[in-house]
Amino acid sequence: MILDDLQTVILDRKNHPQAESYVSTLLAKGKDEILKKIGEEAIEVIVASKSGDRQQVIHELADLWFHCMVLMTEDGVSHKDVFGELERRFNKKENCHE
Repeated sequence: MILDDLQTVILDRKNHPQAESYVSTLLAKGKDEILKKIGEEAIEVIVASKSGDRQQVIHELADLWFHCMVLMTEDGVSHKDVFGELERRFNKKENCHE
């Protein structure tokens, strides 16, 4: 799965920084810079969605997800943790309708 591969690369850049790596540079700047980037990307998703350009929405969502994964790696959270939480919420919702 691409998210597994992406998380592996981000974690590698965190543990073995490379001067030419965007991820290494972003991680070195610290959490506030990562959070700022997520905010910028979220705004870009909104602008793309308002424009009605589907391909631009996809592009900006990919940027947002990527930067969220950088933050998750910084915080020691895996996408699998997030999937587990979403599954728990979904199952809780499903069980409420029984």
